[in-house]
Amino acid sequence: MSSSLRFDRGHTDDLMAFLMASPSPYHAVASSAERLEKAGFRQVEETAAWDGTTGGKYVLRGGSIIAWYVPEGAAAHTPYRIVGAHTDSPNLRVKPLPDTGAYGWRQISVEIYGGTLLNTWLDRDLGLAGRISLRDGTHRLVNIDRPLLRVPQLAVHLDRSANTDGLKLDRQKHMQPIWGLGDVEEGDLIRFVAEEAGVDAEDVTGWDLMPHAVEPPAYLGRDRELLAGPRMDNLLSVHAAVAALAAVSGQPDAELPYIPVMAAFDHEENGSQSDTGADGPLLGTVLERSVFARGGTYEDRARAFAGTICLSSDTGHAVHPNYAERHDPTHHPVVNGGPILKVNVNMRYATDGSGRAVFAAACEKAGVPWQVFVSNNSMPCGTTIGPITAARHGIQTVDIGAAILSMHSARELCGADDPYLLANAVAAFLTG
Repeated sequence: MSSSLRFDRGHTDDLMAFLMASPSPYHAVASSAERLEKAGFRQVEETAAWDGTTGGKYVLRGGSIIAWYVPEGAAAHTPYRIVGAHTDSPNLRVKPLPDTGAYGWRQISVEIYGGTLLNTWLDRDLGLAGRISLRDGTHRLVNIDRPLLRVPQLAVHLDRSANTDGLKLDRQKHMQPIWGLGDVEEGDLIRFVAEEAGVDAEDVTGWDLMPHAVEPPAYLGRDRELLAGPRMDNLLSVHAAVAALAAVSGQPDAELPYIPVMAAFDHEENGSQSDTGADGPLLGTVLERSVFARGGTYEDRARAFAGTICLSSDTGHAVHPNYAERHDPTHHPVVNGGPILKVNVNMRYATDGSGRAVFAAACEKAGVPWQVFVSNNSMPCGTTIGPITAARHGIQTVDIGAAILSMHSARELCGADDPYLLANAVAAFLTG
């Protein structure tokens, strides 16, 4: 791989900025688009006619983004090299009727999104971010990035068993944040959010809002070899994909035998079944339209898909020093050990032996070490967008990622070197 494509700790520094700028999937998409624009990519509208021009393009839909680079001379049947990821993270989401409270406390009514670790949201300073929908059909991003909300934990004096029998949280009763004092007023939160966004509250007809931890990411450890931060599952992979795609688009077109693609979807944490999720038609539609815009036929589309490979990049579990028995006894991924290949013979991950060879070749090309993750047979195995992508589009898919601790916590932990090791591997894969 060209030395110009090698990432270093500067990539990890930029990841920290990306995490801070992306408190919601909608912000993650906007941050990704901004970086791609600087690399020469241009947005194309789904409702517009597409042409066969070369260069970098991207499509935005809600909390999802798909971007691709068509090199000069690419035939209509040219296969794709795709890196897939997801923009959403387990968290709390504001309900349609958000204003609630009791006993002089004003609170916000929230739903639990995905498999979040509830206790990690307790006693944490929270902001509020997302998007609001306006009467004219447009959307406005909102990011109130200061301490605004808090989910207060019950004092140990009132729950003497919390440290012996374990903390027990009721998802409905115990997770509603406080944000002030006084009587509950219907419409109060949205009036406040509208004012922060600089719009008239009467023009706000919908919202997708979520609390987020305002504490910034930070290097951790004696030698700053660790990185702690929010939403690394899975913005770490989204950031790596954006950086890799931007970098390979700067390669001479003659060195790109494939069309490199990044696809970052929303709603992975609750099953991917939406118009912006990996189980929807968005990716297939974009790839097909690219083939047809270049004058291709259905036969060209079939040939392109048959030669396409996708790396599904999502975080995985590093071995936990306090719970080593929960991991497979012979597979112990460690942080700063390089990206992990995720394997499950029951197809919770899409990797097979052929995919392993593809990934190994990319890591060897990049000079990056890599590891293997397999679940303990007595523990259920998670899944991600890999099997969905493989089954829905008939595309060979390999599941990979970075090893982390505290997955689904409001604040997760990874090795400080792993983000750029992952990005290097992805860039090598995209260039074939």
